[in-house]
Amino acid sequence: MDVSAEGAQVVSIALSSDLCTRCRRHHRVGWEHEPCERWSWHLPLPDMSMMMNETAPVSTMLPPYESNLPPLYEAPQAPKPRLMFKMPRVVPDQKSKFESDELFRRLARESEQVRYTGYRDRPAEERRQKFQNQCRDGYTEIAFMASGTNLQLSFAPAPGGYSTDVDFNKEPGKVHIRSNFIMNGVCVRWKGYIDLERLDGVGCLEYDEDNARIEDALLREELEKYKSKLREFEDKQRPFKIETN
Repeated sequence: MDVSAEGAQVVSIALSSDLCTRCRRHHRVGWEHEPCERWSWHLPLPDMSMMMNETAPVSTMLPPYESNLPPLYEAPQAPKPRLMFKMPRVVPDQKSKFESDELFRRLARESEQVRYTGYRDRPAEERRQKFQNQCRDGYTEIAFMASGTNLQLSFAPAPGGYSTDVDFNKEPGKVHIRSNFIMNGVCVRWKGYIDLERLDGVGCLEYDEDNARIEDALLREELEKYKSKLREFEDKQRPFKIETN
């Protein structure tokens, strides 16, 4: 053990795997270290004379970086089998629902007062003109005054004129409108009239048997497709099921 003039203590280890009495650690042959004030920490100082004589390979590769975050890129996986089922537009028994539902029974009364609800913030004359323009374009908005039910009526616009569902000639000063649509899973038809001056009138809902028949056929066809796909899916999955006794 050598002590310099400055008081720094330098310990030289000559043998391999010798135990340093200062820091209680094993060191390589030819390495020197300067013990610090704490016994648990020291800075190894290499022997410059030996390093100049021996050329050690230098590695430029960085150690792998490990992170707990999920990877930015994941390998594509095979799509999982799934069944697609289109949401039905109507309920299975439309007529019974139309006759038993309280809302339909209330709106089916022919004396129900209705009112045009478009452009409420505009002057009366401008609203009348907007209402007639909407009838020509094939849509309008009305509301049942008693229940507050709002409806968006639509009908096929006729090129160069009004649709056959819109009749301005049946009564002077009034327009008669018919509109078919699906409400709460039931095919219905609104029919009534709107006064062109006051923009209110009378209308009601009725059951649309023709469109209900068409929608029922589409519903049955969609259910059959779904059942066939379900059977095919179960047949494909059957070999992978483990039989348990």
